Amino acid sequence: MPKRQKELDQALESMHFGFRAMIYQPDQRLAKLGLARIHHRLLYFIGRNPDCSINELLQIMRITKQYLHKPLKQLLDLGYVKQKTDAADRRIRRLRLSAKGSKLEFELSEVQRRRFAHIFKQTGPAAERHWRQVMALLSEEIEF
Repeated sequence: MPKRQKELDQALESMHFGFRAMIYQPDQRLAKLGLARIHHRLLYFIGRNPDCSINELLQIMRITKQYLHKPLKQLLDLGYVKQKTDAADRRIRRLRLSAKGSKLEFELSEVQRRRFAHIFKQTGPAAERHWRQVMALLSEEIEF
């Protein structure tokens, strides 16, 4: 196996194990509630974009309406998310977290924030900047 392929495989493994470590505790908490990772992501992005429309949420998260429908309905039914009709356009539904949803989102995300804070403190500002740069580039929609 060529050296570069081995290095890239190590990067893939690091991504896999790092992601698994970041989501482990939130996923355990979600499972106890009968929820999944998508529910956390929805809570997170609705919490950061209060009163966003469903279409705006789809664009922010880069997911399909079909993928969003069931978990969003569950969050609405369980009282974690509230929706209201847009004042200017009655066809648009605006989403925001309820107090219960805000509390759960904070609990789930705070574990991850603390982990990042600890890691960034250990590695320093330059490493954090480089990590952010890599993540930004990974987030771009590029086909190879």
